[in-house]
Amino acid sequence: MTTPPPAAARVSPWVLSAFWFGTAFHWLLLLLILMPANVVRFVGEGQKGTYLGTLTAVGAVMALVLPPIIGARSDRTGRRLPYIRLGLGVNLAGLAVMAFAATALVGLGGFWVYVLGFLLVQFGNNYATAPYSALIPQLVPPEQRGRYSGVMGLLQAVGQLLGAVTAFVVGLLKLPVLVSFALIALVLFVPALITLRGVPEREGPPAHTPAQPALSWRQLFAYQPFLWVFVTRVLFALGQYSVQPFLQYYNVDVLRQRDPATSTSIMLVCIIVGSIASALIGGRISDRVGRKPVIYVAGSAMAAAALLLLVAPSYPTALALAVFFGLGFGAFTSVDWALGSDAMPSASSYARDMGIWHVAFVAPQLSSAPQGALLDWGNAQGGNLGYTLVFGIAALFFLLGVVLVRNVPEVMRGRAHAT
Repeated sequence: MTTPPPAAARVSPWVLSAFWFGTAFHWLLLLLILMPANVVRFVGEGQKGTYLGTLTAVGAVMALVLPPIIGARSDRTGRRLPYIRLGLGVNLAGLAVMAFAATALVGLGGFWVYVLGFLLVQFGNNYATAPYSALIPQLVPPEQRGRYSGVMGLLQAVGQLLGAVTAFVVGLLKLPVLVSFALIALVLFVPALITLRGVPEREGPPAHTPAQPALSWRQLFAYQPFLWVFVTRVLFALGQYSVQPFLQYYNVDVLRQRDPATSTSIMLVCIIVGSIASALIGGRISDRVGRKPVIYVAGSAMAAAALLLLVAPSYPTALALAVFFGLGFGAFTSVDWALGSDAMPSASSYARDMGIWHVAFVAPQLSSAPQGALLDWGNAQGGNLGYTLVFGIAALFFLLGVVLVRNVPEVMRGRAHAT
C-alpha cells in the first residue's frame, strides 16, 4: 500500500501547534493544582485520595475510549476544524461548571456537580484533540515533520511552564479559585482560535482510492511501523508515570525537604526548562539523521537520570538531574509526534489511527496505582526500597523503549509501504 505524503506544509508550525500550547497549560493547572485542592474542599482530608482517584480514573477512561471513535468519524467526513470548534465549546462549558461547583457548592452534592463539569471537560477536549492530532500527518510532508513535532513539543513544554508559574503567582497573591478557571479558559481559547483561523480546512469527504484503504484495527496493529511505535510509546509513558506521581514523596523521604510542595514545584520547573531547551533542536536533528537516533539518546538520558536520582547526595544535585531528565524528555517529545505521524499507514484514517496511537500515552497513567502499592510495600521493608524499585522499573521501561524502537522501520523517506 502506498500513501502519498502531503506535497507541502501550508501552515506555520507555530500556528498548527498553538492549540497544543493552550491544552498543555489547561491540563497542568487543572490536574496538578486545582483538582487536588478542590476535592479536599468538597470531601475533606480523610477521603481526598479516594475521591481524587475516582475523578482521575473516570477522566482517563473517557480519554481512552473517545479519541479513536471521534477520529474515525472525522476521517469519514474528511473534516477536522468543526470537531475542534465543538470540542472547544464543550470544554469551556465544562470549565464553567467546575468553576461554579468549586466556588458556590460544598459537600458531596458539590463534588458530583464538579464531576459533571470534569466529564464535560474531558469529553470536549478529547472530541477536539482526536481530529487535531491528524493535522500533522495530513498537512506536513515527512521531511518537515521533525521540525513541526519539535515546535509542538516546545509549545507543550512552554504551556506547562506557564501553568506552573501561574499556579505559583495565584497562590502567592491568594487570588480566588475563579481566577484560575478563567485563566485556563482564556489560555485555552486564544491559542485554539489561532489554530482554527490559520489551518486550512479540506472541503468535502476524503477521496478514498484503492491505494488508500482504511485499515481495520487488526490490520493496523499488523502493520509493523505502527505496532512498534505504539509499543515503544507505551514503554516511555510507563517510565514517566512510574516516577512522576511520587516526586513529592521522594522529596520528603529521600531528599529530606521540609517544604515538599515548593521543592517539588522547583524540580518540575527544572524538568520543564530542560525539555524546552531540547525540544526544538531534537525535532530538527531528527529531520536530518532520522527519528531513532534521537530516541536512543533521549531514552538513555531519561533512564540514567531515574537511576542517578536514587543516589543523589543533595537537593541541588537532584535539581541538576531533573534538568538532565528534562533534556531527554524534551528531545523525546520533539520526535514523538513525528515518529507517530510517519507510522500512519493510510491517509484515509489519520484521525482514527492517531487517536488509537494516543491511547499508548493515556493508558499507562492507570499504572500509577500498582506502582504506588509497590512503593509503599518496598518502603515498609526499610531503606527507601520502594523508591529503588519504582525508579528502577522506570529506568527499565525507558531502556526497553530504546531497545525496541530499533524495530520501527525508517518510513520517513519514500514512504512505500507494503501490507
